[in-house]
Amino acid sequence: MKSKVVFVDLFSGAGGFSIGFVETGLYKPVLAIDNFKPAALTYKANIPEPVVLAEDIKDVTYSTLKDFLGSLDIPVVIGSPPCEPFTGANPRRKGRPLDRLYVDPQGQLTLHFIRIVGLLKPQIFVMENVPAIMEGELKEALIREFKRVGYEKVYFNVLNAEDYSSPSRRKRVFISNIEIKPRKSENRVKVADVLNDLPPPGSKLPNHDPPPELSWRKLKRVARLRHGKAMIYFQGATGEIPNLIRLDPNDTAPTVLGSSRFIHPYENRFLTVREQARLMGFPDYFVFYGGRDEQYNMIGEAVPVPLSKAIAQFIYDSLREL
Repeated sequence: MKSKVVFVDLFSGAGGFSIGFVETGLYKPVLAIDNFKPAALTYKANIPEPVVLAEDIKDVTYSTLKDFLGSLDIPVVIGSPPCEPFTGANPRRKGRPLDRLYVDPQGQLTLHFIRIVGLLKPQIFVMENVPAIMEGELKEALIREFKRVGYEKVYFNVLNAEDYSSPSRRKRVFISNIEIKPRKSENRVKVADVLNDLPPPGSKLPNHDPPPELSWRKLKRVARLRHGKAMIYFQGATGEIPNLIRLDPNDTAPTVLGSSRFIHPYENRFLTVREQARLMGFPDYFVFYGGRDEQYNMIGEAVPVPLSKAIAQFIYDSLREL
């Protein structure tokens, strides 16, 4: 039996990026770091093997890594620093692109991802974020920062999750020291493909409790809502963002954001947490902890599991060629 490739997950969240790697059977996580305690708890409950640090990444030093990892021979580092400083969905996003990285405290966390990559010196690193992280001078700044820690080549791999069997659309950039070109799936997964076989809410399936009830006024509006249409819009930095969309059963779902809440394609109600997790490709055994809104948010902030698996397989094949 071949030994598994060990990896570290920074800003691991609930574990969407990691579980895709684990499900290939080719990888072994050894350390995950996220300072949001419900996410760290969810990760540890579902992926018990690695050490999970619920700590601020700014406090993670070389000594911390040595204490928990022993050997720093880590072939792969993955992670998803917060996208809020960069996304156009954030109405409070800073106007100057470089300020989003160097001035915004959340944006500075991206620099800490790079710092730890520099400490661990993996053969391959992969940092996921929104494509807007490449706007203006940001792309050159990131290339410069990765070069500073020893990586001369940096690639900005823009991938669409729906091309890799994800039931929801999601365009993300995966910044890496290799070009990432996973094999695309032949067919698109539709909403009906992942929701139609679920039992009614309230069954024993984890995170499938009945969703919050709608008020009489909202229920009337929802009843009139057609497939693919949104009930409300909120203002982002670059335009209006739809929410409370009634899912079209015959189409791939819209992008699942942390703030996203969807209306069931056939019933006049919100999706359950489990239904929302299925839109991101999470397996049913994956249980989410924390409050209900925290669970929805963790799902929306994750890397879709099918996309993660496709990236993991590509990286594994690439490691054999290095």
